[in-house]
Amino acid sequence: MSRPRTPDPALDVKGDSPTGTRNEDDADRTQHSHRMLNFSDALLSIIATVMILPVTHTEISPEQQFDKNIQKLLATRIAVYLMTFLIVTVAWAAHTRLFQVVGKIDDTLALLNLACMMTITFLPFTFSLMVTFPEVPLGILLFCVCVITIGAVQALIVVYAFHFPHLLSPQIARSAHRALCRRRVLYIVLRGPALCFAAAGFSLFFYPASYLLMAMVIFLPYVNKAASWCRRRLVGPQEPPAHSVEVFTFDLQEPLSKERVEAFSDGVYAIVATLLILDICEHNVPDSQEVAERFHGSLVLALSASGPRFLAYFGSFATVGLLWFAHHSLFLHVRKATQSMGLLNTLSLAFVGGLPLAYQQTSALARQPRDELESVRVSCAIIFFASVFQLAMWTAALLHGPDTLQPSARFGGAEHAFMLAKLALYPCASLLAFACTCFLSRFSAAIFHLTQVAVPFTFLLLRLLVRLALRLLRVLPGLAGPAPDAQDAAARAPLLPAPC
Repeated sequence: MSRPRTPDPALDVKGDSPTGTRNEDDADRTQHSHRMLNFSDALLSIIATVMILPVTHTEISPEQQFDKNIQKLLATRIAVYLMTFLIVTVAWAAHTRLFQVVGKIDDTLALLNLACMMTITFLPFTFSLMVTFPEVPLGILLFCVCVITIGAVQALIVVYAFHFPHLLSPQIARSAHRALCRRRVLYIVLRGPALCFAAAGFSLFFYPASYLLMAMVIFLPYVNKAASWCRRRLVGPQEPPAHSVEVFTFDLQEPLSKERVEAFSDGVYAIVATLLILDICEHNVPDSQEVAERFHGSLVLALSASGPRFLAYFGSFATVGLLWFAHHSLFLHVRKATQSMGLLNTLSLAFVGGLPLAYQQTSALARQPRDELESVRVSCAIIFFASVFQLAMWTAALLHGPDTLQPSARFGGAEHAFMLAKLALYPCASLLAFACTCFLSRFSAAIFHLTQVAVPFTFLLLRLLVRLALRLLRVLPGLAGPAPDAQDAAARAPLLPAPC
């Protein structure tokens, strides 16, 4: 009678291969990256948003008029803020793409990511130097060194992850073109820092070229896309790349991670809403000695002197909250976020980050009434661009294809007209307020505050107003003449939304 066979200890029961035990050990040392990515998204959104603080802290004394010098100073700081905000979002987009390739993390990758985040947290200081001394090369040099360091750490993450394939996404880990994919990833990660390296060199003798090169970091993916399109038109289509390389590209039509886009956007909106109250806590808590001497010990009178600032805070918070509500409503209907939608979302968030500046301007109306027209116009412009890029993002989703939006939000869907009204409300309201200040400049502050009060109430009644408007549009053709024939009705059917 033969003895039962015992399994070979060198073989894995599941994989029946000597490497199975090693793979199990590797798997035991790895973790899912969800929490690390949430931490990174939160930190990047905070860093991108606090870039506005040096702009909002631009000191304009009550004796100063909002003349051309102040306008030039403010415009320069806003332009530098927009550029640096967009560069931070480029780093976030590269981080997002990178961790579409890296599927899991271990302790080394987590520490490398922390080193990358630590370098990113230093960017607001370098930005403060840039806006305070725009013509001094040190601020530009330090900012570029930070971007170069971020790229170097991300390159280390790429090299480390490809050295241990079990950390990669399954599709790339099983691919025969892994080396080609690694070169492609390194090229994309390092081309932005390479431009910043050139910008750091130019800052020593011709600083305007440095700003131009840093701006190219933002639009380089789209320049490459346009160059590829021109090359295909001139020399004809080339053989498509390996499937494993297609995962990590900056193709305008490739979907981003919708969850990470939402997380980053929510972080920006949350930080902006928080920054509004910090200014009140810093400047509107009265001093005890001032209360005793100036207001005869009455804290109520002392706080009532800051009443306009509290009204400006509530109006600004309502604006931030409703813009987030519109963004939330849009992404409820979005199935995937394309690269063009990501760019438009980034531009919208850049102006959302400027809303503390709008609050700063409107809260100063009582102290500087002679500058109220310029302050109101600056605030209207910030709100208009923050909201109009949301509308453009929805339009891009509509034009991209049926797989980008839920059927209810597409042409002819039940929510199409309501979404259009919701996303068009703030652009129309801010544009109308800006236009009214051109004709009624004496009442610019009243017009702006009336807009801030009217828009939230309009949001509450928006669905009812849309239903009434649609019903009116359906009744008017019947009053104007005979009903159209079946062919005309079929031609117009995709453009008319279904009843809400």
